[in-house]
Amino acid sequence: MAVERPYRHRTVGDRRLAPETQMMGYGYDPRLSEGAVKCPLFMTSTFVFETAEAGKSFFELAYGLREQKPNEEPGLIYSRLNNPDLQVLEDRLTLWDGAESSLVFATGMAAISTTVLTYLRPGDVIVHNEPVYGGTEFLTERILPEFGISREVWGTYPGAQTLDEAIARAQARGRVGIIFIETPANPTNDLVDIAAAAAKAATMVGPDGRRPLVVVDNTFLGPLWQQPLAVGADLVVYSLTKYVGGHSDLVAGGCLGSEALIAPVRGMRTVLGTISDPHTAWMLLRSLETLKLRMTSSMKNARYVAEFLQEHPKVKTVHYLGFLREGSDAHRIYRAQCKAAGATFSFEIHGGEAEAFRLLNALKIIKLAVSLGGTESLMEHPATMTHSDVPTERATRIGVTPGMVRISVGIEHPEDVIADLRQALDAV
Repeated sequence: MAVERPYRHRTVGDRRLAPETQMMGYGYDPRLSEGAVKCPLFMTSTFVFETAEAGKSFFELAYGLREQKPNEEPGLIYSRLNNPDLQVLEDRLTLWDGAESSLVFATGMAAISTTVLTYLRPGDVIVHNEPVYGGTEFLTERILPEFGISREVWGTYPGAQTLDEAIARAQARGRVGIIFIETPANPTNDLVDIAAAAAKAATMVGPDGRRPLVVVDNTFLGPLWQQPLAVGADLVVYSLTKYVGGHSDLVAGGCLGSEALIAPVRGMRTVLGTISDPHTAWMLLRSLETLKLRMTSSMKNARYVAEFLQEHPKVKTVHYLGFLREGSDAHRIYRAQCKAAGATFSFEIHGGEAEAFRLLNALKIIKLAVSLGGTESLMEHPATMTHSDVPTERATRIGVTPGMVRISVGIEHPEDVIADLRQALDAV
């Protein structure tokens, strides 16, 4: 049985520690850093080996030339492979999601692309829901086909094909390597049943014993309000730029899951060089300490904002998870896999692009900018910004309409955010 290291406390007595408590020190030993309470910033490209034999041993483990020994820690080699700040961060990231292992990348798209390239090969098909983030859409529609990897999509919007139909069409062309899910979907907040997708994947074991991996982008709800691994996902990916970073001052991505599935992604990250840098890792360690406080505050604020918008005569529809009709499929999924409605949602105003632009241009407190999950409230126009590469006809079909705007509610006083929306809507 593995020995619990003193800097990886999971329990005190018979009490299992909560993640928000573990965020203050898990994975970090002050004795290794002159007693510093916080993990220092290790700005170095390379590390000194005590002996040549130690260097050989570190490389053997890093490149999979031998098995890791019980309780053995990976040796520090070079910051494209590992770094103390990254190691502490990757330890700590596992806690909210209940993952065995995690990796941090330079961006969210680096996390997604590195993971996809690890597990897909020419002739394979990736099946994903739509809508998804614009970068993911671009990757699957335009980049992966250049490597002989095609895609098939399904959705929950009217007229969309189902997951089963998408898989059947995909299997007619090749092996389904990944079922990729973004839930809630960006920007419509459409929900996908992760457990159902995992159950479907379990029935698709090929002659080689492999089945499709279920990979979930959990950026919209973050690790507090949804834990995909607990309901059947194999891997979960994040834009850590968003809620985990939370201050709109860094870009990073993450991938979490079992060590068996993470290990090949780690090898691909080493070769592609998509690892994050020490300074970003150090900033993310800072952010993790306040993650629950920030996400709880913004989640509560979002409810007030959504209720105001729902009653406003110039607002047509509010795509807020807290307003799902009880008894609907979406409400059933929400109750099964989500813990809160989050703080990012879209709403549609009467009219189209012109009216949406007048609203956005009139904002005084809320920032007109893409991204989400920061301490400040942000708004953008998906059809012409984050999803501008989706053809207009298709965008409208999947719910990204000209009159839709997306808001990420921050931690300001909610009445101030509402006052800003009220005066901006007056300008429409």
